[in-house]
Amino acid sequence: MISHLDAGSLEHGGDLAAARRLFPHAPQPFIDLSTGINPHPYPLPSLAANVFAQLPDSAAQFRLCEMAARTYGTPTAAHEVCAPGTQILLPLVAALVPPGRAGVLGPTYSEHARAAALAGHAVMDVGDINELRRVDLAVIVNPNNPDGRVVSRAVLADVAGRLRSRGGWLVVDESFADLTPERGGCALCTELPVAVLRSFSKFYGLAGLRLGFLIAPPEIGGSVAQALGPWAVSGPALAIGCRALNDTTWAKQTRARLKAQGDRLDRVLAQAGFAPVGGTDLFRLVRHPHARDIHDRLAQKRIWSRRFDWADGLLRFGLPPDDAALQRLAAALTTPTTAR
Repeated sequence: MISHLDAGSLEHGGDLAAARRLFPHAPQPFIDLSTGINPHPYPLPSLAANVFAQLPDSAAQFRLCEMAARTYGTPTAAHEVCAPGTQILLPLVAALVPPGRAGVLGPTYSEHARAAALAGHAVMDVGDINELRRVDLAVIVNPNNPDGRVVSRAVLADVAGRLRSRGGWLVVDESFADLTPERGGCALCTELPVAVLRSFSKFYGLAGLRLGFLIAPPEIGGSVAQALGPWAVSGPALAIGCRALNDTTWAKQTRARLKAQGDRLDRVLAQAGFAPVGGTDLFRLVRHPHARDIHDRLAQKRIWSRRFDWADGLLRFGLPPDDAALQRLAAALTTPTTAR
């Protein structure tokens, strides 16, 4: 049974078209705080013209997979499949087992439930991780969106071990794991029925590039790569992804920068009366008895936050891109606004 993880829902952060439609009189442009995307994207390198003019090079794809294996801690490039974003991989990993029972540890990103339902599974939104040991396909977002919950590698291994005895699979969505790479579970893919999804857009801030990875045993990765077909990832994405994954200095500096910005956001939200619920260094989930009204008030002031139909008292805030945006948020949270 699906509750708030509505398999037909496509409500996500980042939909500024909805913001403009719902609040047509708000001044433009909006400050978008509704996503968990790094507001300081990886700097785009200069690329040769042939990267755009020619079909993507299979050797460049292999180099990117090698770099991803080194970054994510898998033994070989054969465990890595690069794709045009992780979203396109969801229905492919949902089909790792024949239609049966799928359990999604929630509340979380609703697209997992939708993809599993489209693959023919009966989808259950579960709040107790022990329930995942009895399904055919288990899905854990780790760290979780929107509350930042983290499931330890030992627990993931235990769940996957139980599923193995039943022919099941565990899918771990690690879209936000670049913030805390030491917690990643990619190494589990070598011994257990585990498939890990890694996003490039969140930490590296290049959502429009459309790049993501599946980490899985080579036989699974090979079948997924065949389903994606040739030239699935663009030449520019291959080149930029390889450069970014190799830039460990940028990654280290960015983690420190995001943490500092998150701390400043915490202070602003606390001063406005929000109670912390969870999050990561790319977003904060907070509670307030008037959260829905505050969401609308902020929208009237060109600030788009993330609210949830399944929890009226919760809001999620991404990181403001600079001090000026943070100050605008602070001012908007403390000043009244006329009704729409």
